[in-house]
Amino acid sequence: MPNFKPQIPKIVDPEGVDLGIEPRPMGQTTDTTRAHQATETGGEPTVDFKGNTNPYIDYQSIDLLLSLQHPRSEAYDEMSFFVMGQVKEILFKGLHFELFNARARIQQDEIEDALMLLNRSKEFVQLLIKTWDVVATISAEGFNQFRDYLDEASGQLSFMYRHVEFVLGNKDEKLASAHKNVPHVWPHIKEALETPSLYDEVIAFLKRQGHEIEQEMLERDWSEPYPANESVEQAWFSIYQDPDTSNLLYQLGETLIDLDDAISQYRWRHFVLVAKTIGYKPGTGGSDGVGWLRHTAELRYFPELWSLRTRMG
Repeated sequence: MPNFKPQIPKIVDPEGVDLGIEPRPMGQTTDTTRAHQATETGGEPTVDFKGNTNPYIDYQSIDLLLSLQHPRSEAYDEMSFFVMGQVKEILFKGLHFELFNARARIQQDEIEDALMLLNRSKEFVQLLIKTWDVVATISAEGFNQFRDYLDEASGQLSFMYRHVEFVLGNKDEKLASAHKNVPHVWPHIKEALETPSLYDEVIAFLKRQGHEIEQEMLERDWSEPYPANESVEQAWFSIYQDPDTSNLLYQLGETLIDLDDAISQYRWRHFVLVAKTIGYKPGTGGSDGVGWLRHTAELRYFPELWSLRTRMG
């Protein structure tokens, strides 16, 4: 572990940062105006701007974004831990956006569009898996230098991760309730808890395609965890009798199980890394740490697509 204190470079003077969360005013360009600008600059990048900002900063509020890293201790490793935590939250938001819209496409029977978004979702998950490579460079001793400063902060309290879990069907009312006291977050978590998941919409789509699905899978309490069902497995089994790339339902099944596989790898990396870092100590958020993560690592969002493999010849 580093035995030296971090030197944190000054990047942004917070006094000059616009703290608003609304999009900042910007202009627009066209192919014509961009060609004219390139002629004016002789093909060199534009460097002269009016006011006290520039379009790149304003487009994504970069100065605000880069002002939000506040390690609480003098432990060198905390900055990496802090940044990776925020990176994961951004990636969760991107992943949720794709899954949310894939669900909407499925509702409209637009499966080719849904497949495109689900494949992009898998790329988001691959990036999430890679974040553990950076966190894994923090030794047990390095983590212990700043762990006490986390208070009860835990990834299980991530409302963005909870949105991902809920749109995929892993509903948990108890974990959702951790946000009941946060009025600007709770209504949206509650709505996600009580809304059919992406997989629920897939099952409804299979029904519309003529597959026999038990009614209890089409009209149930959406806030409850998804229960594996024999009629759903049979529908998938029938679909898998035609494992051709032209069979969109087969493609959908394979894309879903690949996504499930990727996210299980993310959770498995988390489980192994925590075991390596804190052993069997309790977690910071009240759980028993490794024991809880082992439980989550065993979760499968689309269970029939896994059990189906046993029946395939």
